[in-house]
Amino acid sequence: MSKHATFGAPSSIAEANQARIARLLHQCGILSRAYIAKALGLTAPAISKLVARMIESGLVTETGDLPGARHRRSIGLALKTAAYRVIGVKFARSRVDWGVFDLAGKPLQQGALPLMSDRDIPGTVQAVTVQVNQVLAADPSIIAVGMAVPGPYLRHEGRIALVTSMQGWRGVNFLNEFSQAFPVPTFIEQDARAGALAQNLFAPDHRTPRLTGPNGPAARPTAATNLAYYLVGEGVGLGVIESGRLINGERGGATELGHVSIDVNGRPCECGNRGCLERYCSAVAIHETMCAPEYSGSFPQVGGLDHAQACQLLFQRAAQGDEPASELLERVCTCVGYGCVSIINAFNPSRIVIGDLVAGAGRPLLDTVRRIVSERALPELRQSTRICLSSLPADATLLGAAAVAVDRFLQAPTAYASLSKQRAGKSGHKPVIRPAKESQP
Repeated sequence: MSKHATFGAPSSIAEANQARIARLLHQCGILSRAYIAKALGLTAPAISKLVARMIESGLVTETGDLPGARHRRSIGLALKTAAYRVIGVKFARSRVDWGVFDLAGKPLQQGALPLMSDRDIPGTVQAVTVQVNQVLAADPSIIAVGMAVPGPYLRHEGRIALVTSMQGWRGVNFLNEFSQAFPVPTFIEQDARAGALAQNLFAPDHRTPRLTGPNGPAARPTAATNLAYYLVGEGVGLGVIESGRLINGERGGATELGHVSIDVNGRPCECGNRGCLERYCSAVAIHETMCAPEYSGSFPQVGGLDHAQACQLLFQRAAQGDEPASELLERVCTCVGYGCVSIINAFNPSRIVIGDLVAGAGRPLLDTVRRIVSERALPELRQSTRICLSSLPADATLLGAAAVAVDRFLQAPTAYASLSKQRAGKSGHKPVIRPAKESQP
């Protein structure tokens, strides 16, 4: 949410139908006018008129002939995903990452702010504002900013209710800090829900396959309507898409899996509970366990690593057959499996996608999780649930932040096309497509 909270809301039936066309093209790729008309239940003349406006505004391009029925040929249409860009900003406990992406989720530029502690948070918030504005000034094709923050995030109040191990983030009001900070709309989402959007928009194995047929896919495309994204990183979170919509809850704190207890007499948590899932399988908990007396002899130098490096060390040592590492990894994976049991029994998704740092454990994680689910989840529910690791990059939450902005674009593409022209006009030059690169601010 931002000062642009209502920006881009379709103001007419025509604009709403253009949004439907844009989302269909984003999901399926190149389609014919005839296929779009059939898929959306609109007449061919209506589609021709709408598409003509979208071509004129720079949203859609014609791609050439497509093979059609009875040897007829149709002109293909594609959404101009490379012409519009968004910035994604990921707030983790100890670091902030940012990136520029096109509408297809292709990374074009990425960077990270220095690692921080609690006392550095105010300066980091200021640095994010400076960094994002610098990137916006250099690229007028950027039309929105998406941010992914740890949960539970109280979306209407703009603040995080709890961040274990980095309580300083609770003092930041993200709406106050960023809603007026940029010349483009800014949208903020809880990190796991942002990850669920990324899976739905960008993951090739979760989008509807592009099956060939006359002038488009052979079957009417359908989005993943019941999807759970299970984030196991510095924290543990869950984003659930139910019937095509994110589950948010009354204040935005729904699906807070990390603070579901798996041991009523277990480790104390900063939330006030005991035995919270996050205290056993998050990257922070893994790092703490590796530094504990029980394992310190096995990982003597782990104290000098960050959380991600500690996890990588554990995974590497376990893969090499190191017994203490293998034993600890099995314990972690078992706890991740308990989380999947809760997801299946509570939400009954068609897919659970496990992502972020701990998903880097790979096949050992997946095998253990599936075993735990087979032993503990309701049989009638688990049989219809597919569990897999994310096929997105390791930092899928950063891509999720971008997905928050892309999803808003797809809700009202006409308004964002107008914004892009305004920004290009003010800058005095047309957007330039640059190759992907890595950079540090």
